[in-house]
Amino acid sequence: MLPASKAMPKEMYPIVDKPAIQYIVEEAVASGIEDILIITNRGKGIIEDHFDHAVELEQRLEASGKTSMLEEVNSITNLANIYFIRQKETKGLGHAVYCAKSFVGDEPFAVLYGDDVIIGEDPACAQLCRAYEEYGLGVVGIKEVTVEQIVSYSSLKVQPLRDNIYAVSDMIEKPAPDKIFSLFSILGRCVLPPSIFDILENTPPGAGGEIQLTDAMRTLTLKEGMTGVDFTGKRYDMGNKLGILKAICEVALTHPQVEEGFRAYIKELVKTLD
Repeated sequence: MLPASKAMPKEMYPIVDKPAIQYIVEEAVASGIEDILIITNRGKGIIEDHFDHAVELEQRLEASGKTSMLEEVNSITNLANIYFIRQKETKGLGHAVYCAKSFVGDEPFAVLYGDDVIIGEDPACAQLCRAYEEYGLGVVGIKEVTVEQIVSYSSLKVQPLRDNIYAVSDMIEKPAPDKIFSLFSILGRCVLPPSIFDILENTPPGAGGEIQLTDAMRTLTLKEGMTGVDFTGKRYDMGNKLGILKAICEVALTHPQVEEGFRAYIKELVKTLD
């Protein structure tokens, strides 16, 4: 996402009027999660600022009688108990998750990837939490991707259990074409047992020279199995231009403040396209 990501972390790119990270936090809250740890690194202090009070702004809104705006701004700081840890070295997703070890303790926990905004009536994270409670195994959120995409994602070996839930018996990160298990890939969400931290501690660097969470989850899978949930909801990849544009357009078409005008604009715009 350069050059935009040079100065602004992609987690803060707005989808209409809220940054991507807020949609992700709101999903966690809607799933019943009260304590949230956001792993940041250099240049991402703006994320902490977003979830903090902006005293001067709040005072101006109150003085000008903009009550609804003030309530909306204040609600961001009260979403949940939000904490931050800085990942001092970017050694991969697995290393980022390992940074949460002391925060998590001896409890299962959810991981929501900062690149992935998922919008739906039933929060994706909640769907995974229910599967964890039912089967007692680590859970990954999965979707089928194209043959062209799978080599840049992960590939899972799965067997149907019921409805949209699958048993996962193996996985591989960024597979070579002859190593693809299926077109099901982990996309943006997982719920893991605390035992994953001991595995991560002993996981060597994998694809890209980074500590891959997928590699640690594969070890967990081979040891005790995992569950995959083909979650409902629309996933937007905030790591590429097209994903961001899709998110903005589709959210705008349902946003109460701009829906009518934006829909009319799109209809007129379509008329000019070949």
